[in-house]
Order: sequence, then C-alpha cells, then structure tokens
Amino acid sequence: MRQNKDTRLEVIKMIISSQELSKQDDLLRELAKAGFPSTQATLSRDLHQLRITKGHNEHGELVFMLPEQRRYQRVSDTHMTVQRMNKLGALWVKFSQNIAVVHTPPGHAAHVAYDIDNAHIDEILGTVAGDDTIFIVLDEHIDRPRVLDKLSEIIPEAKNNEIDSFTSLS
Repeated sequence: MRQNKDTRLEVIKMIISSQELSKQDDLLRELAKAGFPSTQATLSRDLHQLRITKGHNEHGELVFMLPEQRRYQRVSDTHMTVQRMNKLGALWVKFSQNIAVVHTPPGHAAHVAYDIDNAHIDEILGTVAGDDTIFIVLDEHIDRPRVLDKLSEIIPEAKNNEIDSFTSLS
C-alpha cells in the first residue's frame, strides 16, 4: 500500500511538472491515464502532503506548481532554454568513459535534461539532473563526435566544442 502511495505521489509530481493544469478534475483524469485512479479526497490529501500550490504561469493563469517551481520559471521550449542559458553564462560539456557531464547555470539542468531525454538519442541511456549539473549515461563504445552532433540539436553550440575538455558553450 505504501509503495503504491509513494509511486502515486511521484506520478503527481511528474504530471504537474510537465503539464499546466488548473483543476483537480483535470489532474484526476491525468492520474487515471497514468494508471492511478484516485478520489477527490485522496488527491486533496496528496496535494497537501506534497505542498503543491497554485501559481501564475507566464500567461497569468493559475496552475498547480510544485514548491520548488516558485523559484524558477517553467520552460517548455528548448530554444528558450538555450537562449536563457546563454544570457546567464557559460555551459560546459566533458566526457569521461561512458559519462558526459553538462554544467548549466543554476536552475536549468532539469529543463535541459528533460529536453535531452525527450530527444530519444540512441547513444544516451539516460540523464540525472541536479540544479546546475547533468550526468548523461552513454552507451558503451559511443562515438563522441556523433553524441555531440546529437546534443547540438538541443544545445546548438555543443558541436563547436572540443570533446575531451571543459569547453565554454557561450
């Protein structure tokens, strides 16, 4: 029972971080689509436990937000992410064996990692994002220039950089 609740709470956080929903009915529908049918009362308790509030999005609409989202503006467009990063400072990529490390300005790693994951690059097994650092797990025996070419679709400046040392992408 507890594992199901923990999983449901994680799914709620995932839904809220990836969609702009303003009504509990909409959230209940998305939760059911994800395989977690719930009641209004249970959802209300979950939202309270997760400290989820409503805040204004960039269009002035009230939408559900995770507590940490109040500090950073939600970014859904890859090019907007890159533009904001370039305004804030440098970005670096460094390879070590089958791991690539990407350094971003504070608060941007999750958005860039999300974009990398959704690009479905065959050589990338997955990402782990912190506040300003992303670890990219690469398939074994990868071709680094090919990975950089693929990453350059998300981070356009990546293809102009050396692959064996930290390099500024700004």
